[in-house]
Amino acid sequence: MNGPEDPRIERLRVRREEALLGGGPEAIARQHERGKLTARERIDLLLDPGTFEELDPFKVHRCRDFGMDARQVPGDGVVTGLGRVAGRVTAVFAQDFTVFGGSLSGANAEKVVKLMDLALKVGCPVVGLNDSGGARIQEGVVSLGGYADIFLRNTLASGVIPQISAVMGPCAGGAVYSPAITDFIVMVEGTSYMYVTGPAVTKTVTHEEVTHEELGGAVTHSERSGVAHFRAPDDAGAIATLQRLLAYLPQNNAETPPPGPGTDDPNRVDDRLNALVPEDPNKPYDMREVIRRIVDDGDFLEVHEHYAQNLVVGFAHLGGRTVGIVGNQPQVLAGCLDVAASLKGARFVRFCDCFNIPLVTFEDVPGFLPGTDQEWSGIIKHGAKLLYAYCEATVPKLTVITRKAYGGAYDVMSSKHIRGDWNVAWPGAEVAVMGAKGAVEVIFRRQIQAAADPAAEQARLEAEYRERFANPFVAAERGYLDDVIEPRLTRPRLIAALALLETKRDHNPPKKHGNIPL
Repeated sequence: MNGPEDPRIERLRVRREEALLGGGPEAIARQHERGKLTARERIDLLLDPGTFEELDPFKVHRCRDFGMDARQVPGDGVVTGLGRVAGRVTAVFAQDFTVFGGSLSGANAEKVVKLMDLALKVGCPVVGLNDSGGARIQEGVVSLGGYADIFLRNTLASGVIPQISAVMGPCAGGAVYSPAITDFIVMVEGTSYMYVTGPAVTKTVTHEEVTHEELGGAVTHSERSGVAHFRAPDDAGAIATLQRLLAYLPQNNAETPPPGPGTDDPNRVDDRLNALVPEDPNKPYDMREVIRRIVDDGDFLEVHEHYAQNLVVGFAHLGGRTVGIVGNQPQVLAGCLDVAASLKGARFVRFCDCFNIPLVTFEDVPGFLPGTDQEWSGIIKHGAKLLYAYCEATVPKLTVITRKAYGGAYDVMSSKHIRGDWNVAWPGAEVAVMGAKGAVEVIFRRQIQAAADPAAEQARLEAEYRERFANPFVAAERGYLDDVIEPRLTRPRLIAALALLETKRDHNPPKKHGNIPL
């Protein structure tokens, strides 16, 4: 016969049940009423079933002020541990809003710091599921110190392991800076918000009336500020985005990304690409369609989809290899580069370079956006960020000029002059200092003014200029382009070039770090 149950084991089971319950059934019910999942439900949805190994489930705070010594909950408002996403080890922490509003205490921060230190040793991504009321006021400076401990780990881990944040509830004050340092932020529509100072303080200081959603909601940060890279309709959608994103990323900076499905024929051609770009250089087309017709299975995970839409960036597979794609979008601002697009592109290019992801650039750029607003907003400085990022990158860099490549923007968009490895153009490409109209007005201004029919003379000169210079062959003759190719062959040619560049090695001069124009 079995003996009586060991009371120590029974005690363990009771304490574990307490930890699993978080703030208790009523608090969990309130979380569900808000349209949000609990911390543990989110982790279960993210990770492969049965793979979560929790750390510190019994940890509690050490605060003895304001009656806190009588209010201790195992886990102290954050769930941390390691698990697997699609079979790959991933570190995850989830703030538990049912316990003290998910607020950060010293003990709470220690759990996150321990997890991040372990993730650096293991060499795996960290995913943070944020849902917190901020610093735990009862602990004062201890909670502030905890935030700083996390910020330091975010910074030291940057470029070493991927860091992804999902903001799934409130994230305010100092709490916003940890997600801001991470590589990608996903926000949930209607239930999440981020801001340094909330509506009440904003009203007091600036007399502006603004809601949580207007000030720092998912739409605001994915469209206006660019703080959020993705937005989702609910918690489940946000977690699906996390899983999809992780599938493109390596575990750390010493590894290459995992292969894609590889089910799409690498030799597939698409005849529709030959007619996709309009003959009229002023007519727009959708660069996303170009991208989808070329990448594996037309599957393109766009990053910052709603922000700076004149530039398209995102992840795809080509011949089963993960690539980062950057493309000018002729449908928005004619594909011009502006402040927002430069920031968006620079950040994305640098991430890809950190994590050994080759860059494929689809170029159709008439230049930088003119105007006092752009100049006063620092387009010189911000445009230089994109240039710096491309110059600095040592991963394989492949560029396809689909139509316009004008002026300094031609240089910036991964040209041969800034260490582009494989640069080609489609036959209708125009590689020049500026368009025919502008060039003729500068070069032949007096000749046009003196003509009997100035309009006809300008049209004739523009046609001559376009025939002589607005084509890819001048650049190809000088070796600035490696080839001029049929659009329909772009996919197999890119895949072949990627295979040849797989063992590329390039290095920047030894230094502590560069001084990017911030």
